[in-house]
Amino acid sequence: MAKRKATQPRGVRRPGGARTEGAAVTRYIESSALVAAVLESDPAARVSIRAKGERVTSALTFAEANRAVLRARLAGRITAQQQRAALLTLQLFARRCHVVSVTDTILAQAGRPFPVEPIRTLDAIHLATAGALTEQPAFVTIVTRDARIRDNAFALGHPVE
Repeated sequence: MAKRKATQPRGVRRPGGARTEGAAVTRYIESSALVAAVLESDPAARVSIRAKGERVTSALTFAEANRAVLRARLAGRITAQQQRAALLTLQLFARRCHVVSVTDTILAQAGRPFPVEPIRTLDAIHLATAGALTEQPAFVTIVTRDARIRDNAFALGHPVE
């Protein structure tokens, strides 16, 4: 899958403090929501992912989503044709959102305690990535289907869908 360059989304705080021009709603799309939309055709997940605003995700999301598609195919839940369609959908999504690299800073933040423990490592990486987008969590909506992500995002001050 082609990787889109990791960039700083519009409407978030850049290092040095100033908000960028053209502030937009930032929507962090977590893996569980993307997988629900792509593999399960979850209508609410599809609406949330397509909602107005700047879409941002972690590079981790694509590893998780591709693995979910592969597992679904190997388990016989989807056909080879459905697998190809799902992978094409993931590629299209990757081109239409900002992809944030998993940096040493994000990994360090993921290793710290979260408000609602225990939390899995990959979930902590998603939360740390969303947290790195701005100093004001209220500006980043977390789109997820995972209860641990939802509970922690809410406790950190993020709107959650």
